[in-house]
Amino acid sequence: MISVYLCGIAVVFCFITGTSLGVWAAHSSVVSAIVRPINDTLQTIPLFVILIPFVMLFKIGDFTALLAIIIYAIVPSVRYAEHGIRNLPSEVIEASKMMGSTRMQLLFLVKIPLAMPVIMLGLNQTIMYGIAMLVIAALIGTNGLEQIVFIGLTDGNMGKGLIAGISMAIIAMIVDRITKTISEKRSEALGLTIK
Repeated sequence: MISVYLCGIAVVFCFITGTSLGVWAAHSSVVSAIVRPINDTLQTIPLFVILIPFVMLFKIGDFTALLAIIIYAIVPSVRYAEHGIRNLPSEVIEASKMMGSTRMQLLFLVKIPLAMPVIMLGLNQTIMYGIAMLVIAALIGTNGLEQIVFIGLTDGNMGKGLIAGISMAIIAMIVDRITKTISEKRSEALGLTIK
């Protein structure tokens, strides 16, 4: 259960923070110029290397794993939110402005709802990144399914590791199907295609 809690807390934090940052970056070229190289760096760093600074600062444990998952999994939320807002049809934005929408109305009633299918894909990828990092976080002392996978690998107990690994894969597949279905339904309701 700790796997679900760790990943769930990290994903909620990443989705809220990352989407907010992505929306801000979509409206500000300065923020985008700062965020983009950070995202690029976080995506190219090997997963094991991300653990090092957190282990040095916070020692081994669940909190350290949570921070590592957050740092790794926040990237898709930022990228997809920025992409979704930046690539909205300009005609819809212009029509909304001509009808007298304020900036807040334009953002919350037009841009974010229209970008929601892409933002939901960002949530999907954030969850997948979180689960991927969760398995690596077993190296720093978490006690969920990921630890069973790690113990199975180190002890040569393939059955134990395989069952835990398949369980994590099933969780990932279920969440993937749910978020993709929500995204596709929202996209169909808006008459949009996801690029």
